[in-house]
Amino acid sequence: QLQLVESGGGLVQPGGSLRLSCTASGFTLDYYAIGWFRQAPGKEREGVSCMSSNSAYTSTTDSVKGRFTISRDNAKNTVYLQMNSLKLEDTAIYYCATVVRRRPGISCLPYEYTTWGQGTQVTVSS
Repeated sequence: QLQLVESGGGLVQPGGSLRLSCTASGFTLDYYAIGWFRQAPGKEREGVSCMSSNSAYTSTTDSVKGRFTISRDNAKNTVYLQMNSLKLEDTAIYYCATVVRRRPGISCLPYEYTTWGQGTQVTVSS
């Protein structure tokens, strides 16, 4: 059974940092594109940052560029999202997702991803 489990969410003050983790079980991430997505109340799910299976391609949404960094450790079968300088508008449920992508490049469109975690809440508040 393919499963992704996120962790690391929580409550943080503006300007603070969090690192989200996403661990896969039932399969290895080596051949999968990976992505972090988020959904705030009343808003559509959006791609935050995505990375190709060989780590050669990344796509990061403008609102988090320079603050968030995606990374992967295939030996640990885990994906990370380092979030720095957090803002109130970063509050959302954060999801990781994967897909076997058979063409070069990377997409961060949610509908293209097939396996999803259950999400972890990130709340930025003073």
